[in-house]
Amino acid sequence: MSPAPAPVPDHRPALPRRRDWRIGCAGAGFVMADCHLVAYRNAGFNPVAIASRTPARAREVAARHAVPTVHETVDALLADPRVEVLDVAVPPAAQPDLIRRALDLGRGRLRGILAQKPLALSVADARDLVARCAAAGVVLGVNQNMRFDQSVRAAKDVLRRGWLGEVVLATIDMRAVPHWMPWAEGLPSLSTFVMSVHHLDTFRYWLGTPDRVLASTRPDPRTRFPHRDGVNLYILEYDAGPRAAAWDDVWAGPVEVPSSTVPGSKLEAAGSNLQPGTVELGTSSRYIRWRVEGTDGLMQGTIGWPRYPAREPSTLEYATRDRPGEWVRPRWDEVWFPDAFVGTMAQLLVAIEDGTEPEVSGRDNVETVALCEAVFAAAAERRVAAVNEFLGGRM
Repeated sequence: MSPAPAPVPDHRPALPRRRDWRIGCAGAGFVMADCHLVAYRNAGFNPVAIASRTPARAREVAARHAVPTVHETVDALLADPRVEVLDVAVPPAAQPDLIRRALDLGRGRLRGILAQKPLALSVADARDLVARCAAAGVVLGVNQNMRFDQSVRAAKDVLRRGWLGEVVLATIDMRAVPHWMPWAEGLPSLSTFVMSVHHLDTFRYWLGTPDRVLASTRPDPRTRFPHRDGVNLYILEYDAGPRAAAWDDVWAGPVEVPSSTVPGSKLEAAGSNLQPGTVELGTSSRYIRWRVEGTDGLMQGTIGWPRYPAREPSTLEYATRDRPGEWVRPRWDEVWFPDAFVGTMAQLLVAIEDGTEPEVSGRDNVETVALCEAVFAAAAERRVAAVNEFLGGRM
């Protein structure tokens, strides 16, 4: 008798029973136009209105995605009596005030808010938003979309099922150039709260919140505006035993990245500093790889995002002690951008329907914000930082 096939981890998000929740979209930039609305249409969700600080951009995006109503101001959208769920896609510094206005203008009507990651740039602001939403009876979810990357989600299922035993070490190796938007220039932190937040939250998703962090950073030579944190290296320590580490290399070598690839890209905003004669190193020099080692097995994979806008699915493979020599390699057609954004909205809608906390709730994201603050402080102050120092006691 042949052995039973190895179990395959699940990467699919739970979907709401009702697909016609009326969604209002605040913001019309790249992430809304090319990720949120593409994913929502594919999933059969129901965006009914949109607004942006640039009305012409909102009209353009609405026409592209058949959103029936365009409001001339964001406040008009927040006051729209048809909107049941607010989808926020504005810069992180502007998000807390927008959510506070939404709670006021949508009082008694608004059922849920999907905020961008991170929920805020400080634990104090994040806690305030959580408390205000709870008091208003509004379900607050956060768009930590890397949790819904297919390989990241499948890896969580492997860990949840205990196939690797106890985790010993988890690592993420990124050599890729993020798309800094122009608004990033004014932030107190660049890489930590814009790029590293994805990996820090992924480690939290896989392993929980760490107890301490060690970190080092240096400016990114390609980014010409002043910034403190560019290339980020950090180690996460867990009293329970696991260790996690990442190197978020946003320089990735002297590689030319066409600014036309993504509107508002880093090079479009900051300008290339490449010297004449620089050799293009090719796309093979840009990647994100991850690996998790356990007492009973090993899994590793890749993230397809650095190839965007090409559709390259992320990958996962795992092997366990009880099936020596056998690697399980599930595959899927979905990709992080834009397909993961089905899951981020779905987790909010499911929570509204079931009266539960979203998978990535505002309350949960407070700990990701605290972890970002700890990493930024550890690097800036050259010290070991305890996460509870920034969390001030868990919620």
